[in-house]
Amino acid sequence: MKTWLIATLALAAAAAQAQGTDPLKAAVAGDNRLVGNVARDAYRHPYETLNFFGIKPTDTVVELAPGGGWFTEILAPYLREGGQLYAADGGSARFKAKMDSMGVYGKVKITSFDPAKGLLDIAPPGSADVVLTFRNVHNWMGMGEGKAQAVFDAAFKALKPGGTLGVEEHRLPASRIQDPKAPTGYVQEAAVIQFAEKAGFKLAGKSEVNANPKDTADHPDGVWTLPPTYALKDKDRAKYQAIGESDRMTLKFVKP
Repeated sequence: MKTWLIATLALAAAAAQAQGTDPLKAAVAGDNRLVGNVARDAYRHPYETLNFFGIKPTDTVVELAPGGGWFTEILAPYLREGGQLYAADGGSARFKAKMDSMGVYGKVKITSFDPAKGLLDIAPPGSADVVLTFRNVHNWMGMGEGKAQAVFDAAFKALKPGGTLGVEEHRLPASRIQDPKAPTGYVQEAAVIQFAEKAGFKLAGKSEVNANPKDTADHPDGVWTLPPTYALKDKDRAKYQAIGESDRMTLKFVKP
């Protein structure tokens, strides 16, 4: 994109925000979002989380393993006019159908991403301003030794110097023993920081916006015991509903 256009879009975004129209808030309030996803905003804090990561509407952003597209519903319209969103997906037909469902997703570029198979070309090297991952680190750890580290290495490769890696993950208390395969879905902050720093990142900040002190992280079926999954179905459902969604770390790293 030409420099003048980037500058114009950035000025327009700043002017809109100054007038009370925050483009990120507008994306969070978008009518393309599924009602069930909007209902989880109280637990997932999308505006506060993305704002902490410092994403601008002119950025090139990579979303790793977008799943059902919960954050994609916000990122795609936010970046549509002046930025670019890469969705590093494992070939999900459901996700592709969602991206084909309406024009707001028309500019999203889907790239192949499957750490178990070594597919890690998430975006052109040095092209991204931001790489994001939401509640995925435990999955990569569960794939076997070296898989999670390979993802962090791929994120470092895709980012420009000065670029940001944003990580949200279910948090295991530091007092617990970390299973290398993270079968409960919980991961220690120290483990995530180690992956990132080994890849070459520097820790730039932590946010407690997704913290939940009610979560003891020791449930019968791991994190999936809690909402929205309710792995135990109706057993003690009221108890887990009262706890809410998991306690989560929200970490920001920078590529020097």
